[in-house]
Amino acid sequence: MKITVVGAAGMAGSRVVTEALGRGHHVTAVLRGPRPDTLPKEATVVRGDATDVEHMTSLFTSADAIVGATRPAPGAEDTVTATTTALLDAAASAGTRALLIGGSAPLRSPSGGLVFDDPRYVPPFVRAIAAASIAQLDACRSHTADWVYVSPPALLEPGTRTGGYRRGTTSLVVAADGSSRISAEDLAVAVVDELENPGAERHFAVGY
Repeated sequence: MKITVVGAAGMAGSRVVTEALGRGHHVTAVLRGPRPDTLPKEATVVRGDATDVEHMTSLFTSADAIVGATRPAPGAEDTVTATTTALLDAAASAGTRALLIGGSAPLRSPSGGLVFDDPRYVPPFVRAIAAASIAQLDACRSHTADWVYVSPPALLEPGTRTGGYRRGTTSLVVAADGSSRISAEDLAVAVVDELENPGAERHFAVGY
């Protein structure tokens, strides 16, 4: 499979690149800046901006699947809708399915409301980026492209690849103690699993 990963230098995107290459897929890594030392040498690196629809379309046309792993810089959370729409415009023009790695804020909390409104999972200092993930999913829902949106758990950080995870739908995946987490490495496992064997849901959640 030919997979194009936009935002390939980030925590999630770089792990998706590594996971996909490890399974024998061809990966094009789209970066805005210099190639990080941690990116596998087997990846084909292309410079590009996610909002450049014409350029992204040219990259997506030859891909079997697209992964959008972009994340706004602190203070630029209001750019998420425009970036997501541009990526989906390009995906639609190319006729290629896009998987967007989002956030947990749009999910249902164990308390019954949105995760965004549950301070156990969204403390005040992350509310801006959490709100951006809600806007991101809204942008997907209003678009005609072939997309799927994955919500990681409340805590996503670098760690160990275990190869194991639980998959849910639109509710936060939590452990017995109420914690909600996954390593970026195992999130990448879930992403590439979805690319290889697409599920029925357009929005799904993962976690331990």
